[in-house]
Amino acid sequence: MPRRKPTVRPTDAQLAILNFLWRSGPATVREVHEALPAAARRGYTTTLKLMQIMAQKGLVERDETARSHVYAAAASEREMKDRLVDDLVEKAFDGSGAQLALRALSHKQASRAELDEVRRLLDELEGERGRKP
Repeated sequence: MPRRKPTVRPTDAQLAILNFLWRSGPATVREVHEALPAAARRGYTTTLKLMQIMAQKGLVERDETARSHVYAAAASEREMKDRLVDDLVEKAFDGSGAQLALRALSHKQASRAELDEVRRLLDELEGERGRKP
């Protein structure tokens, strides 16, 4: 069965669950609940209900073949984060990815490694621009 791509944006609590699933792979509600940071953790039944809602919205897929249902992220981390960034760029930065990048880099100090990665990406983008007719 082909994976359907979720079209909704996850809430902060749902994103915490997705981050765990991306790191660990498929997991039961109990495993997810116990792995959530204390600040994000509510009762077990709240985590269960949240994951059921996520399944209905297409954010996670549920395998019901075992007694304990196993949940997996419906979209890869990259796909979801690309969608979130695209949405933010359109809504808050009038479609300008450059304005988002400038704001992000000026808002919080970047590490040397992060700045090196930004420089590498800029060099790569400039190289691609030079090759286009």
